[in-house]
Amino acid sequence: MAQPARKHDTPPATYADLLQLPEHLTGEILNGELHTMPRPAIRHARASSVLDRQVGSSFDSGNKDTDGWLILFEPELHLGSKPHILVPDLAGWRRERLPSLPDTAWLELAPDWACEVLSPSTASKDRILKMPIYRAEGVEWFWIVDPEHKTLEAYQSSGGHWILLGAWGDDDVARIPPFDAIEISLAALWI
Repeated sequence: MAQPARKHDTPPATYADLLQLPEHLTGEILNGELHTMPRPAIRHARASSVLDRQVGSSFDSGNKDTDGWLILFEPELHLGSKPHILVPDLAGWRRERLPSLPDTAWLELAPDWACEVLSPSTASKDRILKMPIYRAEGVEWFWIVDPEHKTLEAYQSSGGHWILLGAWGDDDVARIPPFDAIEISLAALWI
């Protein structure tokens, strides 16, 4: 999938541009362009929070000796040589790849799993801009949660492409890789 080209008459966005944003905005730099959005709406926040509890409580309870994953809520990622600066709603790293957290405000190691919860204003950006960046930077699993349509789509990277593993909706209970050791109750995301 072709990446949208940055306007040639504007210099690439920098981290300094992100630091100058008003407090009520979140910013990302994708393909050299600054993208801003307000804090998520309540349905978005609910879906993210519940999914974080369902996945995190089973795979990352804070015990580095027994937990296989480190799950973070809205981490700032600096990926690639450009770099892209992304803020997924949720991201997870296998502990063997990220045994401890850095002392920075961001991570430069791509997660093993990323999850974007769609909002009407960010849906196309999450799918068209961020999804290819995650794949190119080595993210193996990618989930898209859509609170408006009450759906969850799961993808796995294979051979340079995203392969759709499945789609679930409404009140489905599903086992979804890479967290298929547990059942995820989708109904709880939409309440």
